[in-house]
Amino acid sequence: MAFLAQGKRGKVYLKGNIATKKSQPFRVMNEVYWLKILNKHKIGPKLIAYTEDSFSYNFVKGEEIITWTEKATKLNIIKVLKNIIKQCEVMDLLNVNKKEMNHPYKHILISNNKPVMIDFERCKITENPKNVNQLFQFFINSRMSSILKEKGIIINEKEIKLLLKEYKKTRSKKVLDELISLLS
Repeated sequence: MAFLAQGKRGKVYLKGNIATKKSQPFRVMNEVYWLKILNKHKIGPKLIAYTEDSFSYNFVKGEEIITWTEKATKLNIIKVLKNIIKQCEVMDLLNVNKKEMNHPYKHILISNNKPVMIDFERCKITENPKNVNQLFQFFINSRMSSILKEKGIIINEKEIKLLLKEYKKTRSKKVLDELISLLS
């Protein structure tokens, strides 16, 4: 098993196509708990096995979202962003707050034009999840905003903020569809 990466809360090792993350038991068990739930909705890397202080999952060979977006076509970017929004919607409907969606630079990898979210150790159940809202904040308040503009994807910040307020209150599918339609 070869060392792959050091995160804030653990270390990741790689053997073939299997990654193993080692961390404190409470962090491992929290991430395992959420991966079991989210994998049922095709979110996150596929959990393979776990112990008290580590878990293994299918390694995601992909690029971080910003790096990928800089090279991708407008059409692929829109398709991937819509997919990420749908995953965030699922987490919102499950009352799961991922806690990293407003700065997901290292938490969304793109592999073969498909986004995979990683690092669920901070997830928690909440009455007011903010995944969709935080993701759109990332689209309009970060380096991502200028990349999207360079690619011809113009985001109307004012309109998005109004719709996000409505979505936060209602979690309405209609409002989410309106938000998604703004990505074109």
